[in-house]
Amino acid sequence: MRRPAFSRRSFTRGAAAASLAPAGLAALGTAQAQALPAARTAQVRRFTMYAEELPDGRLGYGLEPGEARVPGPLLEMYEGDTLQIDLVNTLDVPVSLHVHGVDYANDSDGTPLTGSTVPPGESRLYTWNSHAPGVRSDGTVIPGSAGYWHYHDHVVGTPHGTVGLQKGLYGPLVVRRQGDILPDRQFTIVFNDMTINNLRPHAGPNFRATIGERCEIIMITHGEFYHTFHMHGHRWADNRTGLLVDQNDPSRIIDTKITGPAESFGFQVIAGEHVGPGHWMYHCHVQSHSDMGMAGIFTVTSRDGSYPGDPPSLHR
Repeated sequence: MRRPAFSRRSFTRGAAAASLAPAGLAALGTAQAQALPAARTAQVRRFTMYAEELPDGRLGYGLEPGEARVPGPLLEMYEGDTLQIDLVNTLDVPVSLHVHGVDYANDSDGTPLTGSTVPPGESRLYTWNSHAPGVRSDGTVIPGSAGYWHYHDHVVGTPHGTVGLQKGLYGPLVVRRQGDILPDRQFTIVFNDMTINNLRPHAGPNFRATIGERCEIIMITHGEFYHTFHMHGHRWADNRTGLLVDQNDPSRIIDTKITGPAESFGFQVIAGEHVGPGHWMYHCHVQSHSDMGMAGIFTVTSRDGSYPGDPPSLHR
């Protein structure tokens, strides 16, 4: 059995592990995040991913047999890097990997249209490439690949993978630009129809961090509905990273963002900055969606691990 060829330790060159790190990846090190050295060379990483059925009937991706999860593992790369993913299909139906935001040849499209799906019991290599910004010969700008993206199945149930998405075959992809600030903790939130991360209504998920930690939220939407993501007590810049470049950066500061099917964005916040420890709610601000259970808690603890009061009940 081949193990993944990259880890968050090799990705960040960090040290100490943090809890709630992406599945299959080690966590980065310090509370004050560090960027990679300027001399970093683009890398090619090859690893195996498994499509599996979970005991509760959901479907998920995992980096080891028996470790499938919803959302799937957080994958990361820098502009210029290449990911080579051997997808092993343990299901009894065809499955695939389709990715947003990066570059791939037609045979890595992950759709029935291009014949790039994986039959039951077989495997297939998908190759994702990325690139840095540039300028075309006519002077127009080539945008880089950096951003908060995602991947998902495109064949289970229908030629567009509708059932695969409904059952949890999706995951986050972060592409960074050299010099980007790295977080201490990362949390993926997926509004999928009327669920969060395919959990039943009123079930969270809930997240936790220590005051002062730099937290990165990757937010993805799937399904049939538009939602409005809102996070209590914390704000971010409405740009690629969620961070202001300098004091004159004109990016709008927000705490609420409308998001529709297949959209994704991300941002970083300092846990409890200017507001302190507590149980901070995040939710869909479409009122009927909130009332039906689309809410969770971001708990910020003091440095000794304590917090004021017990976690509140979101629903009565």
